[in-house]
Amino acid sequence: MLRYMGWAFFFFALVAGAGVSIGAAAAGDARIIGTASVTDGDTLTIGPVRIRLHGIDAPEAGQTCKRANGRSWQCGTEATNRLAELVEGREVECKALDRDAYGRIVATCTAGGIDVNAALVDEGLAWAFVRYSSDFVDREAAAKAARLGIWQGEAQAPWEYRENRWDRAAAAAPRANCPIKGNINREGEKIYHTPWSPHYDRTQIDEDEGERWFCDEAEAQAAGWRPARWR
Repeated sequence: MLRYMGWAFFFFALVAGAGVSIGAAAAGDARIIGTASVTDGDTLTIGPVRIRLHGIDAPEAGQTCKRANGRSWQCGTEATNRLAELVEGREVECKALDRDAYGRIVATCTAGGIDVNAALVDEGLAWAFVRYSSDFVDREAAAKAARLGIWQGEAQAPWEYRENRWDRAAAAAPRANCPIKGNINREGEKIYHTPWSPHYDRTQIDEDEGERWFCDEAEAQAAGWRPARWR
C-alpha cells in the first residue's frame, strides 16, 4: 500500500497515475510511505514514484571494485543487494527534498528505523555525493578510515565511471551523442539501458521493430520506456 502525506505528493500521485508530467514544486515536508522495490544501489520505487537517495552515489550495477588483495568484486551488485535487504519487506518512509532532471524525487529514506542513505555510506557501499550535498562527508571519512567496502582497495567513483562509459558509447552511437538503448523485450516491455548498464553491450537495437536510441533518460521516459532494473 502507498500513502502520500502532504499536498505535493497527493497531487503528484494523481498526475503520475494519469501519465501527466508536472513542473518542479516545493515539496515541503511531503513524505512517501509504502513498500519499495529497488532499481539499483541508490534508486528505489514506491508505487508510481521513483526515488533517488539524497546525498549519496552508489557504484553502478555493472561496476567492479578492487579488494585489498587486488581481486575484483561486484561492488555495484553488492550495493544493490544491500539496499534491497534494507528496504524490501519493510515499510519505507521517504522525505522529499527535491526533484531531479529525470523526474525522480530526491529523498532521505528510513526502513525499520534505519537511515538507508546513511547506512550505505557507513558500510562502504556508497560515496558521499559532494557535488550535491555534504551531508555524508563525515560518514564517508569514517568508512574510508575503516577500509570498508569500496575503500578496501581501488574503486572508481561512479560519476567518473558513468562519464567514461557515456563518452565512449556516445562516440559510437548511430544517433550522434545519443547512446541510450531503448530495447523492447519478449513481453513487449519498453526498457532503456544507459551505457553503464550491465547488459548494455549485449543489447541490440532494431529500429525496424520500434526500438530506439535516446539522448538522455528524460527523453526515454517521455517516450514510454522505463529504466532497466537489476533486481
